Amino acid sequence: MALVLHSFVPAREAVTNLWAAETSMNWTPNKVTLLRVLVGFAAVSLFGRGAWANLAAVGLTVASIALDALDGHIARRKKLATAMGAQIDILGDRMIENVYFTYFAVVGMVSLWLPVFFFARGAATDFLRGLAMRAGHSGWSANAMLQTWWGRALVASRWSRGLYAAMKCLCFCYLGLELALTRGPMALIGELAADARMLISMGAQILTWATAGFCFVRGLPVLLEGWKYFVDGVVARGEKRVARKIA
Repeated sequence: MALVLHSFVPAREAVTNLWAAETSMNWTPNKVTLLRVLVGFAAVSLFGRGAWANLAAVGLTVASIALDALDGHIARRKKLATAMGAQIDILGDRMIENVYFTYFAVVGMVSLWLPVFFFARGAATDFLRGLAMRAGHSGWSANAMLQTWWGRALVASRWSRGLYAAMKCLCFCYLGLELALTRGPMALIGELAADARMLISMGAQILTWATAGFCFVRGLPVLLEGWKYFVDGVVARGEKRVARKIA
């Protein structure tokens, strides 16, 4: 346990320093999002390079998730929230999710269907958001894409975003610690009994699919309320074809 706690110290100090530097440097939400993606990719690049590298990757994972909260804090504090910034933030989320789940699927720690699900869900919701933006509906104002209270609560509320970030952080860190402590020739714990290994693996499956389930629930309002923009687009294209034929 001391080893695990020690691995989080650099990440905690890094996030604290970044938070303090935000007051003296010209940090913007988009810059923090870029930094978050770079930290996430650096973490994934360390996985599989030895037990201590895996622990360092876990620490960087915590830092990457914490930076997700920092960009929102800066956007609210400096009144820099924009529709484009929200899309960049979502793009950063997609990149982090996909690179982590793809890595853990490739090494056989989670099902290959997990990154496939996250990619498909992200592609569908982002496509519908794009159609809504073209129709002039974006952000969280009266002209927002999501009009229902439950849709906004599931997608945009702080508790929903915070819970989803916490679930992803727990999921990625659990898998990283499993990799460092129990897998490979340089595992810190070494060989485990079959029952213990199965129990640890079962915990990973529960965490990952619970995260995927909540991801699906958060995407439902976008899918349900955004479908009309797809239908409107199909109808509009059909009307244009008919008009051209008539002309």
